[in-house]
Amino acid sequence: MPERPHEAAGGNDENGAALTDVGFDLRQAATGNPATDSAIALLGSMAGAGVRDVVVSPGSRSQALALVAAELERSGAVRLHVRIDERVAGFLALGLARESGRPAVVVTTSGTATANLYPAVLEAHESGVPMIVVTSDRPAELRGIRSNQTTRQTDMYGTVPRLSRDIAAPSGEAGESDAAAALAVAAVRAAVGADTADPGPVHLNMGFREPLSVAVPALEVERTSDAPIIAGPVALDRPTLELEPGPRTVVVAGADAGEQAELLAREGGYPLLAEVSSSARFGPNLVVAYRELLADETFGGRVERVVVFGHPTLSREVPALLTRDGVETIVVAPRGAEAYNPGRRARVVGAVVPPVSVDLRSPEVRGWVGSWVFASRRLREAAEAAADAGATAPDVDKSRSFSPADALAFAKAELAAVRAPITRPLLAEALWRYTWPHDRFVLGASRLIRDADRIVPGKKIRVHANRGLAGIDGTVATSIGIALASEAAATDAGTPIGVTRVLLGDLALLHDAGALFFGAGERRPHVQVVVGNDGGGTIFDALEVAATAPATAFDRVLYTPQSVDLAALAAAYGWGHRVVRTKGELDQALSVPPAGVSIVEVPLTR
Repeated sequence: MPERPHEAAGGNDENGAALTDVGFDLRQAATGNPATDSAIALLGSMAGAGVRDVVVSPGSRSQALALVAAELERSGAVRLHVRIDERVAGFLALGLARESGRPAVVVTTSGTATANLYPAVLEAHESGVPMIVVTSDRPAELRGIRSNQTTRQTDMYGTVPRLSRDIAAPSGEAGESDAAAALAVAAVRAAVGADTADPGPVHLNMGFREPLSVAVPALEVERTSDAPIIAGPVALDRPTLELEPGPRTVVVAGADAGEQAELLAREGGYPLLAEVSSSARFGPNLVVAYRELLADETFGGRVERVVVFGHPTLSREVPALLTRDGVETIVVAPRGAEAYNPGRRARVVGAVVPPVSVDLRSPEVRGWVGSWVFASRRLREAAEAAADAGATAPDVDKSRSFSPADALAFAKAELAAVRAPITRPLLAEALWRYTWPHDRFVLGASRLIRDADRIVPGKKIRVHANRGLAGIDGTVATSIGIALASEAAATDAGTPIGVTRVLLGDLALLHDAGALFFGAGERRPHVQVVVGNDGGGTIFDALEVAATAPATAFDRVLYTPQSVDLAALAAAYGWGHRVVRTKGELDQALSVPPAGVSIVEVPLTR
């Protein structure tokens, strides 16, 4: 297959098996149609190298790839997902890869279809999520002459992709299928960062010449390798650091930090300041009220060293700490060419280990971590008491008998609690409470993720959020991808299938309304989308300018009020829908979520 120069494929997996050896006979599968044969070689080889999911948006120029993907699903080699909106397709692939760790492939036709993938490609780049984008294009003779649906697709995603190749239209020459198979393996390796420890998006722009496809023969793919293992920090020349004992240290866990942050905090005797999107918000050293304590000289003012995991994005206090004079900052980044470093002075390492000589029972260690943990608990209890004032049952003096008056007062208080209106903190806490380890919890970019970060207690659950760029776009599509991947993994492992709960604002839902659409034959996972509907973008009310700007102008260009009938929207796409207005109704909706896809609408005050 003639193409512009690209890097050699090759390479071995962790067991030494050649990754170019895909378990299927390309010669037997040949059809004589160059477009179809190249598509078979490319997608078949990706399936052989560990790809499990292919997302297709329909289009004429990409028909060979789409039909091959359908045949690969029939053979059991991949799972196919079809979406008519390319932006939705891109974020669906992002969610599939976020949960599984494997690159999902997105196939589009030419023209504007390719541009609609850009938001998801950027998020994959910033979050280090593997993704392979295969865009279809006109052959060279139809480029640059204003041919219909033709634009400059070569390198259209700039420097973002880990590998970007413009592939000339196949013409049936010898060796084209072998070249396509080698390129497929190179793409998989680049997407997962097998050689660079820098996973992210890959772009293959493939020219196709008419006739654009023929019927695809029966295919069989034998997987000869799993997805290649991501390279370790050595590929980035980042060492493992053993921490020195002594400095008063805290561990900060940002988005996607993972359990390693909690492990270091526990083994080193350090307070753990874990954001809600970190998947590290659990353990005995967790400090929920970290914002308040960082702002207090007694706590934050005494910090001498910070160890950072993941990508912190939910507070101003953390970057302020990392840029403060006299604070040593260590950023743990085992993958990704870029590392979180707001002060541009952090020491970036591949891994850290606690001091060998640390004594977790010493007064110094117990006093340092204990002061943070207990102060956080007191602050949280005080906040809960203030929020529950007037809505909780009264204390009963157990030294005397429980009188009828006591019983009546208790019943009234309990009833008042059930009928209590829903606030943002109450909503965030309820979803957190009802999510179990076999479930998935997805947080959209809105006020609600910050409310959750301020109050929810420790719990070891899998949390996802697109915090690479922290945009509101693609939240529903990403969540559906996460749900599909987690359910597939649970089915393969024979473990319980959970529900994927999504907490987002009304504008985030409307921005991604197209993701609610499922075509015929598409799998509908168990997803419960909980929408805090406050009629617009109330997150902007916290901006300093909100107090001085003309209210009419501010509302129109920032708050952007909306009055969409979400029940009608849900019905149009075939989703379940219910409105909940009280704590009791919310508990009922979350305790037994309906099967399939549903929306819970929670009206909130501005």
